[in-house]
Amino acid sequence: MSDESNAYWQANIRLIKWSLVIWAVVPFGFGILLRPFLKGISVGGADLGFWVAQQGAILVFLALIFFYAFRMNKLDRDFGVDEQ
Repeated sequence: MSDESNAYWQANIRLIKWSLVIWAVVPFGFGILLRPFLKGISVGGADLGFWVAQQGAILVFLALIFFYAFRMNKLDRDFGVDEQ
């Protein structure tokens, strides 16, 4: 593999790793570990920790999908492997 190809895949893997870290930290961290600290904050009739574990994690996951697609399109353009 060429140096440019290696740089492209390293950037791709780094983006995937950070997306997975965010995806894991939000429901586990806010929904489980920090739930006692978020107990007094109410969102939609439930405490914030419960809300993050149920709906917030899904919204973060959807946001990560769009962010990943946006960043990968930019990465593809930067390395000249885009579809257009």
